[in-house]
Amino acid sequence: MKQTQIKSVIVSTLFILIISGCSKILDEQPRSIYTPEFFKTEKGVLGGITSQYAHLRFIFGQPYYYNTLETGTDEYTYAQSADQNFKDMDNTGVGNITAASSRSDALWGTAFSNINTASGIIENASAVGISAPLIAEARFFRAFDYFLLVQTFGGVPLDLGSGELKFNTTASRTSVRNTVPEVYTKAIFPDLLTAVNDLPATGRVTGGATKTLARLYLAKAYLTYAWWLQNPNNIPTYPASPRTDPDGHDAQWYFQAAYDIAVQGIDNPGSFGLENTFYDVHVGGNDRNKEMLLYADHTQESEFYNGSPLTGFQSELGNGRNSCVWMVTWNYTVIRSAANPDGTGAAISSVQREADQSLGRPYTRMAPPIEVFTNTFAEKTLDSRYDGTFATVFRGNWPKGGTANATLYNANDLPVLPGNPILSFLEYDSQAAGIVYSAGANFPGKSYSNVGAGVLPGRADFVIAPSGISRIVFPNLWKMGVYRTGNVGLGEPNAPSTRPFKIAKFSELYLVAAEAAVKGATTVAGKSARDLVNVLRARAGKWRFSNKNNAAFVADNSAAMIAATPATIDINYILAERSREYFGEGHRWFDLVRTQKWNELAGSYSICAATYGAHTPQTFTRTIQPFHYIRPIPQGQLDGMEMTPEEKAAYQNPNYQ
Repeated sequence: MKQTQIKSVIVSTLFILIISGCSKILDEQPRSIYTPEFFKTEKGVLGGITSQYAHLRFIFGQPYYYNTLETGTDEYTYAQSADQNFKDMDNTGVGNITAASSRSDALWGTAFSNINTASGIIENASAVGISAPLIAEARFFRAFDYFLLVQTFGGVPLDLGSGELKFNTTASRTSVRNTVPEVYTKAIFPDLLTAVNDLPATGRVTGGATKTLARLYLAKAYLTYAWWLQNPNNIPTYPASPRTDPDGHDAQWYFQAAYDIAVQGIDNPGSFGLENTFYDVHVGGNDRNKEMLLYADHTQESEFYNGSPLTGFQSELGNGRNSCVWMVTWNYTVIRSAANPDGTGAAISSVQREADQSLGRPYTRMAPPIEVFTNTFAEKTLDSRYDGTFATVFRGNWPKGGTANATLYNANDLPVLPGNPILSFLEYDSQAAGIVYSAGANFPGKSYSNVGAGVLPGRADFVIAPSGISRIVFPNLWKMGVYRTGNVGLGEPNAPSTRPFKIAKFSELYLVAAEAAVKGATTVAGKSARDLVNVLRARAGKWRFSNKNNAAFVADNSAAMIAATPATIDINYILAERSREYFGEGHRWFDLVRTQKWNELAGSYSICAATYGAHTPQTFTRTIQPFHYIRPIPQGQLDGMEMTPEEKAAYQNPNYQ
């Protein structure tokens, strides 16, 4: 294969680790390639270990791959400015997922290169005096990558050219895919079991792999494999394989193992735990908090260590940059307020593009359907997770853009000052009684609005009800929004995000255990499915800040949140809780595929049209076929193999040939 394919002899654009006895950060130095000989040195092995962390940037935060995990689910659809990268994933007839168009190629190439690096570390580390805990980091990441791959593509190769799970040192242009059970039982489970045993309770470096992290992924892998064995909706697998376990266990054994391992993680947290409020998990400046088990790291302190530019008008792709949040940000800069008290005069851009967590760079590629706001986040008063997930109020910041007006005039010709709400998304349709929307972008004779928003009597802010959310105007994803210290004026909204991309949280141990319990695992006292879910629901009831009001707000609705939890928890409720906890974080497609609930929960959705002033919901139906439950092998992989057309067709997943 070509060097960009999975049989690569080298790993490019990764980094080398220089370890000192007291260092608590990864000291990265660029190196263009790793050769087989380099892995026979201590420096080479340590460099390979650092590259395991660096490779996360090329997967997490990559906007097209992010889109494959969200668009087409019940969390996101395509937005007004979407190109085919986004429309193809929606399954509503506006595009098709093909081997050439599927953006899961971002995972394929990066993961296999890293797997080969991990195998090189594992084979050579002992000979150059590397300790078992350091080797366990490579074992974790090899399992991590294989777990992503098997969920995405079905069975994948364990032999990259030199034998199963061997470091490949010679170019190979052929490939054979292993079955799903082989990938789990030969690669994922053994590596994760070793990682749980050998990794430390506290990370070697900030953000380093730990026992708790390995337990989470072992529990998730057991859970996912249990569902695969059970196969409740008869979803086909590929390569063809009986739904039997080579080790002789049934699905129930794995559900129980998932529960047991997750509970071990909860009971032995090491340095991890839950943040006090949901807001604290996601507020900028607190990204590396005690709840975070794994993240693709970035920093605003140094472009070198950030791995992507810190300033300027940057493109969305390249160099492992984190730009996915742009895709779910609408073009709020179109909003206009008037210069004159009667709503006429100069139309002034009252909400400027700013490097602020509620704002950022707009791309308008992905929009949340209306059901997100009416079903998933139906409760918005007691539960802080809606307020801690979305930016729903857009406030005036025009002086930062150089506009001298002290006062502007907004809805109902009422005056607004800098910092006042200019446009707000209402929490409930019941709050919209008497709303008057403009027929188009503006009200007749007025220079304000420009986005087709509505007015309510006595309110200076324009408003949009949940049922009026469209492909062109929608709440931003606050939890992943831009955050940088020391911003002057509008800051650097056009550069990639310097925030770490959150990959795994301690909170997920509770929902993995709860899901396993729903599937029949025997529980221990105090950790039934309802008990486990209520730990997170109780936390969700605690407020310390209101994003909507941009002000401190202290409330404890934990008792009411617990009381509202159903007496009997089912899998749909678990999935709803997962969406409330992890909305927009790249979990959703995996969740719906694992549980085979994709078509049931995301088979249709409603949203208004992609024009300003459109507030009549339209219903869209997705065609989600069983073969869609795995993605096509990327065309680039097929093109790089020297195999017959028949062999390549057999290598590809069915219905994607």
